[in-house]
Amino acid sequence: MSSALDEAAAPPAPDPHRWRALAVLLTASFLDLIDSTIVNIALPKIRADIDASFAEIQWITGGYTLTFAIGLITGGRLGDIFGRKRLFLIGVGGFTIASALCAVASSPETLITARVLQGAMASLMVPQVLSIIHVTFPADERGKVFGMVGAIFGIGAVAGPLIGAVLTEWNLFGLEWRPIFLINVPIGIAGVLIGLRVINDSRAPDALRLDLVGVFLAAATMLALLYPLTQGRELGWPAWSFGCLAGSLVLVVVFVLYQRSRLRRGRSALVELPLFRLKSFAGGIALQLTFSVSFGIFGLVGGLYLQIGLGWSPLRAGLVTIPLSIAVALLAGRSIKSFVPKYGRKVLQAGTLIMLVGALLYLWEARHFGTDIQAWHVLLAMAVVGVGMGLVVAPLSSAILSEVPFAHAGSASGLVSTTMQLGTAIGLGLTSLSFFRGLDGSGGRGPTADDYVDAFSTSLWWVAAGFAIVFLLVFALPKDGGVFTFTPPPEEETDGESAATATAH
Repeated sequence: MSSALDEAAAPPAPDPHRWRALAVLLTASFLDLIDSTIVNIALPKIRADIDASFAEIQWITGGYTLTFAIGLITGGRLGDIFGRKRLFLIGVGGFTIASALCAVASSPETLITARVLQGAMASLMVPQVLSIIHVTFPADERGKVFGMVGAIFGIGAVAGPLIGAVLTEWNLFGLEWRPIFLINVPIGIAGVLIGLRVINDSRAPDALRLDLVGVFLAAATMLALLYPLTQGRELGWPAWSFGCLAGSLVLVVVFVLYQRSRLRRGRSALVELPLFRLKSFAGGIALQLTFSVSFGIFGLVGGLYLQIGLGWSPLRAGLVTIPLSIAVALLAGRSIKSFVPKYGRKVLQAGTLIMLVGALLYLWEARHFGTDIQAWHVLLAMAVVGVGMGLVVAPLSSAILSEVPFAHAGSASGLVSTTMQLGTAIGLGLTSLSFFRGLDGSGGRGPTADDYVDAFSTSLWWVAAGFAIVFLLVFALPKDGGVFTFTPPPEEETDGESAATATAH
């Protein structure tokens, strides 16, 4: 009898296919992680090949980021409701198809459409990763697994620019930039076929219902903001562009009122507005938004300045970004494990100031050396920015969420991830003002190399201003680094939004 009771009380045996399932999950995460950096490196080649305008270049990157951001929380909830394996495989399959469509695109319009589809599929795929890991691996193995997840992110940060540069530079089979998307196709097909066999399905027992009206309002708000920012300059800032910008503010008010209405009626909302009563959370979200806007600008204009403006090859332009990625990968873990517990938010302030110094150093180099700037100048500035970023990125999310109750962990963490993506999309839109406006030229002439230097310098002023604002917003975070320890108990980390956040970071 005792033996039968013991057997009944014993935990279920671990899934024998779990490590192969993990390989599929990590591969999917890696594809999403490197996608944006690969595209940024290849943008000058893409622009020349399909005759894209500057605004269309912004949409090629921003369309993916915006769609991914808007669908992120909803993707997690869809997995909780309809099954995480199903949504993950749909996401991987759709991402693969969208990548193939990107590779065969012959016009800016078709490439932008394919990129939007790619972002939508990523929003179904990415949020399921950690949810599946949670239900697949026993508690005593999760630490090791999450360590592997972190390692993949570090590798992806370094590998993305290099892979993009090499694939573009080699011009495989005369396909120019198209292999940066084609490489996803065999990997995605293998992921679907293997995932069907080795991933177990799961659902949340008490999944939150979808807030489709909230998603629609959020999407409409962002489009009303980003469309005129991106297109307005090329169209001469017509009256409707200012009307859209004003309309985006009205939509923000409508969105907030609607979210409050849902909460009063006891229904799940896309954004839990009461969280913003916490100073650390409200200030942290503003910090995350500003931080992401700054890097959205920095990530897009750097490659255009080096390749189109200065005539550097994709490989040379990609190689000089590697010090930033390496510095982030090396310092991120040490920052949250060693520095923050001892020095608290001072680590984030120091990191922000170092990023500001790096941006100002790059600005001085660009202005001082002009078109004669050398690779080692850029390497130095990138390394300094990377050191600062490495001190900030890992503890930032934990600091923002440090005072959030565990009961609201999923919603809060999902909002942090969404804010990061939306900030990047806004930064891409703002490049119309910070960078492309300086390339308009005069008298019908095209922009010269000196114009690119001036435009890039202006953009770096915007980036530096963003870092200065981030420094001030760090004061809203708790002083004590000991509270930067937001880690929901494994038993509670079940909803797709928590998974979405951890994966996105």
